[in-house]
Amino acid sequence: MGQRIVVIGGGGGGLGAAGGAKAVDPGAEVIVFTEYEDVAYSPCGIPFVHGKEIPSFEALFLADKQAYVDAGIDIRYNTTVTSIDTSKKTVQVLDGEPVAYDSLVIATGFGYANPGVPGGDLDGLYYVKNIREAMEWDKRLDTVKKAVVVEAGPLGVEMITALAHRGIETHVIDPNPWALGEVADPDIVELVHESWTELGVQMHWNTTLEAFLGDDKGSVRGVMTSGGEIECDLVVVATHKVPNNALAAAAGLKTGSTGGVIIDGGMKTSAPSVWACGDVCEVPHGLGGLPLQGLTGSHAYAQGKVAGANAAGGSRTYNPVYVPWGMVAGKWMIGGVAFGEVTADALGMPHVIGIADGISRARYYPGVKKVRVKLIAEPGTLRLIGAQMVGGEGIKERADFLGVAVKTGLTLYDLATMENVYSPPIGALNEPIAVAAQKGIAASKAT
Repeated sequence: MGQRIVVIGGGGGGLGAAGGAKAVDPGAEVIVFTEYEDVAYSPCGIPFVHGKEIPSFEALFLADKQAYVDAGIDIRYNTTVTSIDTSKKTVQVLDGEPVAYDSLVIATGFGYANPGVPGGDLDGLYYVKNIREAMEWDKRLDTVKKAVVVEAGPLGVEMITALAHRGIETHVIDPNPWALGEVADPDIVELVHESWTELGVQMHWNTTLEAFLGDDKGSVRGVMTSGGEIECDLVVVATHKVPNNALAAAAGLKTGSTGGVIIDGGMKTSAPSVWACGDVCEVPHGLGGLPLQGLTGSHAYAQGKVAGANAAGGSRTYNPVYVPWGMVAGKWMIGGVAFGEVTADALGMPHVIGIADGISRARYYPGVKKVRVKLIAEPGTLRLIGAQMVGGEGIKERADFLGVAVKTGLTLYDLATMENVYSPPIGALNEPIAVAAQKGIAASKAT
């Protein structure tokens, strides 16, 4: 028998680690523990099933269970790991014997931050995460008349739109002045707010949650906020993601300022023979090394591949991140990379801004959509340090490109003279990125 690699967690990071380990050492015994009855589905797709854009939850599964058996990965479903002993190199499972490992990958993911208010045990509080629970909640949505979404972070933004599409009277409460207040700029989110208004969404900004209110049957009947009471029969709790780090911390692994497990460039933790990946760990930002936690599924999967490969004896590296991101919000796509203007201001980073309003296709081609691009650059060098965008299409592709531009150190001068595709159905004559860069250069000369 070859080496035994144990993975705790069956999400994107955990399954990425299992596959990465098998790729390096096909003869390794790979065991994955998950407390759920499924692995490797896309939780990011759940809001779009609720909103009826995706017809069924079954479409979110990446593979059936037999595929993992065929790949030689031993997945232990409905199994909770209760502790890790790094000195004995064992994990303890609930109602079972200790399981020894040669290498361990911790991929325990995230939880939602506890709102810390009365009424947290009421029925009708929905934390969007597990697909089987989502299937049951989806049935309940047919009877829901009014819903409140607590916080307009990425998941909250998607659920706001989904509930409104479902015909449910939807309210959002958030302590920030606008949606995605920790990552997006107000001028970029403005169009999203307008589209939510068209959908009938009622927005309560600069508003904090004070309590969940229940009826005499133990079900939620509303929320109390700093702005008053809002009646509802469902609350989507979409507070910010926090690392599910209890197992790791109890085992003595070092954690950082975000609460995430500290790892090196190979996803190795402070404990011998233990790696970590996904939302449970923190990784450095490529600009300045700022620690980040709670990124996207693509980040978790890529980290898992590195962690699993190295746990099996490989020597891969996970590079610092620049975080290109994008999502659908209302009827718009919104996205960006690295720092926005608000974040740069909060970090005390001097910067130059270039903004352009353009179009996604030739002006005369049917279906043309608005695209707004904001570029953030260093003064003097005009090296790109971030971007924000909103539009009807083409946001993902621009975010991906600008992520590489930030990583490779391109400047506004480079972008101002960039080549771009011109074809009436897919690209306008003037690329908004180039126009924004030209305006940024002009603004820098004017100061």
